[in-house]
Amino acid sequence: MTDNKKTPIDYEVVKSVIDKSGFEKVGKASIREIKFLIDNIEKQTGDKFIRMEMGIPGFPAPQIAVDAEKKALDEGCASMYPDIDGIPELKNEISRFVKNFIDVDVAPKYCVPTVGSIHGNFATFMVAGRMNKEKDTILFIDPGFPVHKALVKMLGLKMDTLDVYNYRGEKLREALESKLKDGKVSTILYSNPNNPSWICFTEEELKIIGELSNKYGVVIEEDLAYFAMDFRKDLSVPGEAPFQPTVAKYTDNYILMISSSKAFSYAGQRVGMMVMSEKLFNSEHKDLLDYYSSANFGHSVAYGTLYASTAGVTHSAQKGLAALLKATNDGVYKPWEVVRKYGDRAAKAKKLFTENGFSIVYDKDQEAPIADGFYFTISYPGFEGFDLVEELMYYGISAISLAGTGSERTEGLRACVSFIADNQFPILEERLKAFKANH
Repeated sequence: MTDNKKTPIDYEVVKSVIDKSGFEKVGKASIREIKFLIDNIEKQTGDKFIRMEMGIPGFPAPQIAVDAEKKALDEGCASMYPDIDGIPELKNEISRFVKNFIDVDVAPKYCVPTVGSIHGNFATFMVAGRMNKEKDTILFIDPGFPVHKALVKMLGLKMDTLDVYNYRGEKLREALESKLKDGKVSTILYSNPNNPSWICFTEEELKIIGELSNKYGVVIEEDLAYFAMDFRKDLSVPGEAPFQPTVAKYTDNYILMISSSKAFSYAGQRVGMMVMSEKLFNSEHKDLLDYYSSANFGHSVAYGTLYASTAGVTHSAQKGLAALLKATNDGVYKPWEVVRKYGDRAAKAKKLFTENGFSIVYDKDQEAPIADGFYFTISYPGFEGFDLVEELMYYGISAISLAGTGSERTEGLRACVSFIADNQFPILEERLKAFKANH
């Protein structure tokens, strides 16, 4: 720990804020709680942190979508309820988007907007977790987004986890099957690219997941919050390979959650996309009748859970996303030209951290170096993650511990690059050099 008090941020102020927080360990605080503490320190010292704790988009919303929303409001959409399962033009564009960028054919009927991807996760867990009384467990391929686990707890379901760090490639099969063979798992959830590690599953691994889904009748929920943001290859040309990798190539038991927040910088409007396979949507499960008016999976999702929880996505937000997707499908708008800057920032930041004694925790996709993207993971010799979160506060750098993400690599932190401005990299370098000098 820093004991000479020669730190970039006033030592006494940081210590006072931490002591008054009431946390046994600040590193165990939630993302929002850490944000509150950093805001407090910034206010008292006047010094700006390198903010890497929050996974928030850092670019303006596309004008195409903003203009479409304005037009829709001017035309009176605010006075009309939207269709529960989505307005037709949005459903059509989601279907086109999935074909153009994933190379999967899904009819518009099976494409449903949700109030952000997390609302889709909520609906999926609620229905998939109840469609078979014998299957009451959600399995997370970790590390992952902590809120997903909070949803499972809130719904009264059970959960199991698998940290994928030591189970890449063919090793994943045995590790996953050991979790599935008792027949208790209803759903597997993972993100690809992964939050927080930024690992990306290979086709071999997606095939394994799909094959096990077919074998054990498990629903696969593929969270594509960072759609096509593996910038090692160009996934941005509509209708042309390479496409965003997906488990949908290997099973019909899939639900794809596609966010508009990160790749499309449209986070504030809370509109995501849920894409269900035709087979899963039309499947019948008599146990659902204990909760819904229909045994049909898709009907229970849309007209049961989504209707009862939000009664649909805001009408103007659907109009805005529909226009944005149409422009993207037509090749008029290229969102990845904007968000590719996240990868550039990550490359610069990772270089500065590793030059100053830090290591990248999740550093490989099997044999390939990890991609540069929205997140990366770091550790420093001699520190557990909880303690490293606190120590970095004295140096004006904020991040979160990997321990809260289901990772077994408790020495690590997750760092997000979305809020690092270009003029902050020299400041980051100075602070990391000071950290290295004091440790």
